[in-house]
Amino acid sequence: MILSPFEWTVAKRYMLPGRSEAVITLVASISIGVVMLSVAMLVIVMSVMNGFRAELIDRITSLNGHAVVQAYGGRLESWEDVLAQVQDTPGVTRATPMVEQPLLATFSGRAEAVLVRGNQAEDIARLRSSVLMGNMDSLQPGSRNIAIGSRLALKMGVRPGDTLTIINPQGRSTPFGTVPRQIGYTVTVVFEVGIYDFDERMVIMPMANAQTLLLMGNTISAIEVTTEDADRAPEIMAPVSRALEGRAVVTIWQEMNASLFEALQVERVAMAFALGIIVLVAAFNILSSLVMLVRSKTRDIAIMRTMGARRQSLLRIFVTTGSVVGAIGTLAGVFLGLVVLFFRQSIVSGIEFLFRVQLWNPEVRFLTELPAKVDPVEIIVIAGSTMGLAFLATLYPAWRAANTDPVEVLRYE
Repeated sequence: MILSPFEWTVAKRYMLPGRSEAVITLVASISIGVVMLSVAMLVIVMSVMNGFRAELIDRITSLNGHAVVQAYGGRLESWEDVLAQVQDTPGVTRATPMVEQPLLATFSGRAEAVLVRGNQAEDIARLRSSVLMGNMDSLQPGSRNIAIGSRLALKMGVRPGDTLTIINPQGRSTPFGTVPRQIGYTVTVVFEVGIYDFDERMVIMPMANAQTLLLMGNTISAIEVTTEDADRAPEIMAPVSRALEGRAVVTIWQEMNASLFEALQVERVAMAFALGIIVLVAAFNILSSLVMLVRSKTRDIAIMRTMGARRQSLLRIFVTTGSVVGAIGTLAGVFLGLVVLFFRQSIVSGIEFLFRVQLWNPEVRFLTELPAKVDPVEIIVIAGSTMGLAFLATLYPAWRAANTDPVEVLRYE
């Protein structure tokens, strides 16, 4: 929409009302402020939720990968061929065998259900950054050393150096029945990955040791797969799922943690909807300020009409006035949101210091600082939607101004 010099001059005059129009100036300023705060809140909240999602994905996939190929019956025969097939799949960056089985662990009269996992050395090494106590190098094939989650250690009162007994109900058959297999393992590592369920149940040992504990021979339970893009994992793993149909099932990370990510998605949609209502309120503020402007400028509009101003010119003048208000508020909101995100941890620390409260407890949330991930596409969508609503809010007042009858207005002047 290209404005003529006349239209632009009048629009600028209406965007900067004089002292006699202080009420209109106040309403317009409030409109800009509401738009700015609404956009800033959308940018901040959506970016923080993106950060939470990214952190959760990183932590979950650090143990489970993006997909798991699980054998029917819990034992995958001739797994080397399946592993090679998965590794050759386009989009797969890593595939590694593992053994996993829920069992029972006892210590000092306490018993807890645990999830025993046997990994290869390179996969165990990936957990070095999560170690709280001990050294992952102690987990060697043939040794009876294990690593356990921090919450499991806390519940059972286990510390490095203690012996944890793991019970496998599929033990040896005797004339008196099946005797559960009980083996004592020395806890040499306590780790914390930041996912409560994992830290509460996980026991990690070398894969060969897990095969011995579970009497599995050379079979494995599953193959852990990492893809080049977590969100494209279903598409990447589709050929593997078809090829192994009837022999194994492919489970994607979204399915393994469906309840958690569904809850996050519902919360994300609910927050976006609630904040979108605030943006809509901001658009109504622009509408009200323009309606007041049109009413106060009725005589000016009538004079411009009698001097030859066309309806289209008046329409463009008031649409431009309202759209500029929306654009200023939107750009200011995006800038404010990005600034708050950049200094988010300092802001949280400042509030905690001033009010003597703990807003962010790493021991509860497992994250040392408030996460955030800015999505440029999302920012563009937020800004575009806000300016679109601001534009729509200008149409009715602009239409009223363009259809002002100069004869009726000036009759009693």
